[in-house]
Amino acid sequence: MQAQDIDFLIIGAAKSATTWLQQSLQADPAVCMPDPELHYFSRFYDRGDDWYFSQFPEIQAGQLVGEKSNSYLDTPSAPQRVHDLLPHVRLIVQLRNPVERAYSDYCMLYRRGEVGRDIDSYLDAGMGSLGRFLVGGLYCAQLQAYLDLYPKDRVQVLFFEEMVARPVEHLSKVRQFLGLPAAETAVVPVAKKVKDRREPMIGPRLRKIMKPLKPLVRPFRDSSVFAAARGALAGQIAYPPFTPRLRSRLVNFYAADVEKLGALVQRDLSGWLGQVGGSTSLD
Repeated sequence: MQAQDIDFLIIGAAKSATTWLQQSLQADPAVCMPDPELHYFSRFYDRGDDWYFSQFPEIQAGQLVGEKSNSYLDTPSAPQRVHDLLPHVRLIVQLRNPVERAYSDYCMLYRRGEVGRDIDSYLDAGMGSLGRFLVGGLYCAQLQAYLDLYPKDRVQVLFFEEMVARPVEHLSKVRQFLGLPAAETAVVPVAKKVKDRREPMIGPRLRKIMKPLKPLVRPFRDSSVFAAARGALAGQIAYPPFTPRLRSRLVNFYAADVEKLGALVQRDLSGWLGQVGGSTSLD
């Protein structure tokens, strides 16, 4: 594996169905992608290029090679690192209403037991410093950083809401961008929702208690006994509500950035700021 073997990256945004997109592409045997997010250019850059290349599966002749790490979009150091090693790649950016994205990201960490129930302290910009939930939706500067390094025809900007409405058409657009044939036996996008927050799960409190046991039970994760035990402990999680007041404060927080992003991509994104509720539970 060498740098020139890598054809594309899906760089984010987090909680914008990038896992759905990855799995839909992986359904085509002409595409080769590692399953886990490598986060090389964002979190593990000190491991070196050899480590990065070693994470890819063995490539078959004629395969298109890519990887997906949604932290590449909102990590300030990532664009230059990506360009230094992969100046030739195509970049796919999938964006979501930043208000809904912030709440979805919060819910993910809540069910993991990594954040508490005081949702305002995480999502209300007026209550303190900007954390990952808020920064992750400031797309304009994040996207501009890549456009400063790559020509526009090598960066595809997609929208989560269009994927939800027209998934087959959405995937076809991605395949065309990557140069994959629109074959008669077109690959159908994955049907199952990815990381559905309505799915029964082990609650955050119990998950926190059980965290030290994770290395011990990891070898048994695929066993029927593990599945039965997890099923017995899992239940519907009661997430802290996304109140109209908090939603309104987030709309105000993102308004200027959404306007600038709309100008950058030449698209009217004002609907993001007027949307009330209706979020989905896809990644």
